[in-house]
Amino acid sequence: MLINHPLLGPRDAAEFTYLGDASLIDRPDWQAPDAAQAFVEYGYMRDNPAGWHRELWFHEAGDRSWLVVTRNTLTHEISNVELARDVARARGRSK
Repeated sequence: MLINHPLLGPRDAAEFTYLGDASLIDRPDWQAPDAAQAFVEYGYMRDNPAGWHRELWFHEAGDRSWLVVTRNTLTHEISNVELARDVARARGRSK
């Protein structure tokens, strides 16, 4: 599988480490009254979707960047790759 890195171009998936759902970018508020439960859900509760899914990938054997990859879990087709920092910044502006 090739991941088209936004800065470096197509790279073999073996250079990356899969880290889970891209929603992990949004950490719970540690000061919220329900922080303990929110962190349990954040750390342990995962969906296992069939089809299109946004995922976090870490370029471990390269520039060590974090990416948000939109990938079909059934076919491994990739439709979009973004730098995770850009995704996080865009979410910060929309809140």
